[in-house]
Amino acid sequence: MATLQASSFLSSSATSSSSFRRGTIKARLNIPKIQTNKFSLPMLKQRRGISDHEPFITSNPVEELLSPSRILSDTNTIVDGPDPLVIEKLYVIKEAVADRVEMHRNIGEQRSQWNSMLLTSINGITLAAATMAGIAASSSVGGDAIFGLKLSSTMMYLAATGMLAIMNQIQPSQLAEEQRNATRLFQDLRNQIETTLSIGHPSATDVKEAMDKVLALDKAYPLPLLGVMLEKFPSSVEPAVWWPQQRRRQPNHGNEWNGWNGKLEEEMKEIKGVLGRKDQEEYISLGQKALKLNKLLAISGPLLTGLAAIGSMFIESSTSHGSNWAAMLGIVGGALASVVNTIEHGGQVGMVFEMYRSNAGFFQYMQESIESNLTETETERRENGEVFEMKVALKLGRSLSDLRDLAASSSWKTDECASKLF
Repeated sequence: MATLQASSFLSSSATSSSSFRRGTIKARLNIPKIQTNKFSLPMLKQRRGISDHEPFITSNPVEELLSPSRILSDTNTIVDGPDPLVIEKLYVIKEAVADRVEMHRNIGEQRSQWNSMLLTSINGITLAAATMAGIAASSSVGGDAIFGLKLSSTMMYLAATGMLAIMNQIQPSQLAEEQRNATRLFQDLRNQIETTLSIGHPSATDVKEAMDKVLALDKAYPLPLLGVMLEKFPSSVEPAVWWPQQRRRQPNHGNEWNGWNGKLEEEMKEIKGVLGRKDQEEYISLGQKALKLNKLLAISGPLLTGLAAIGSMFIESSTSHGSNWAAMLGIVGGALASVVNTIEHGGQVGMVFEMYRSNAGFFQYMQESIESNLTETETERRENGEVFEMKVALKLGRSLSDLRDLAASSSWKTDECASKLF
């Protein structure tokens, strides 16, 4: 009996103890969580996709301030992370730039084919007309056959004159070079946007700069031919300009020194002087020579085919003095026109002129880039000096030591050009 009472007592004690513990657990569960900082539980095993190294997630308002989209700086100020809308806009611009790369590449190939097909066609028509004029002049039989040869030769010369005048006006080889330059520059812009998205901290300023660069390239290298086509025979050679006006950069408070010092500034001033004094002047001079040659050939070709058409019109089958001069004009004029046309468009003189103009524009762009950094009095707004020096060296095809040697020797008015690429 005593044994039964003892076991009953122990059972009731265990029941009351468990009830008390459950009540305690409930009370603890009902206590509101007051937590001001995130903490981690190092002994917590991985459970429901949460490892023991991940922070304990709470719904405290402090969590929103310490979320990955916001960064707490050393000065206890909150700095916003990348704006999703800015990133989306940059991706939209990147897609548009990729489309322009494809457009300019396709149209450049098409205009290069124009040059070769028109050259072959016009030379074929001109030589056929000269052959007909020679047959008509050498034939001793008159009548409808000779008249047909003369008429066919004259019409073919007139057609060649019209086609050649149009071809000389649009300069297909120069158009193709423009599209090749645009393709390369748009591809470079696309790479810049990708770099900004991958390692940079995109802002609204980056979006504005990218938009300005796209519009500047569209203006510098237009796709249509009517109305906005670049002038192929300007009165003077001006460097190509495909970049927008340089804007002030946002200050970079993270770098106090920013890589600039007095020695680097003097070096960049010397490089800028060499670029303007040697490289740009040389390519502008070459561009002027190519422009003069292109103008001479563009006038000579249609003039010769026109004179040949007049000569073939007055060819007679007799051996009179006048008819011999007419025959000579019809035959020799056509042959010379073919030679001139081959030199101009087969040699792609228009493309050479555009190449010189574009190279002069590249050197002007380098000078303006250096000038925009040197004129900025707040060094934190400049591009990082070490990175900028490396960029200038790579664009000019030089090593850093070679670039510094050039800057040191430029004080003695060296005749060496800054660029080793072209």
